[in-house]
Amino acid sequence: MFSGTKKELMADTGTQQNTIAKGSTLTGDIVSDGDFRIEGTIEGNVKTPGKVVLGRTGIIKGTLTSANADIEGKFSGKLILTDTLSLKSTAYVEGEVEVVKLAVEPGATFNATCVMKGTVKEMGNAGQGQRPQQQERQEGQSA
Repeated sequence: MFSGTKKELMADTGTQQNTIAKGSTLTGDIVSDGDFRIEGTIEGNVKTPGKVVLGRTGIIKGTLTSANADIEGKFSGKLILTDTLSLKSTAYVEGEVEVVKLAVEPGATFNATCVMKGTVKEMGNAGQGQRPQQQERQEGQSA
């Protein structure tokens, strides 16, 4: 099940919710089709097409890739979401964030570089200036 130093846990859960309980520590990568509620500690990467809820006692140190995330606990690393990030008042986030929508409650700590995906195209379609063309030129120059 484990090879070398990289540990990967495969879960076939469908619509069930996976839970990492308070007091649990998991080191390694998690890949699942189901949603997650994390109250314990994960040191590694979490990947799911669903939703991740990082509870008040939850800690993630690594990369989180999912559609949506609600964060009440501590996150450190890279956060890649295809939809919405909701930061509750107790949330602490540091690192890199790629997201489409961002909701932040007062009191949340957000020390991260943030890239909002999809907004440039929407602005360009609304006729809001030359920004999309400038971005295309920059991408063309770096290629």
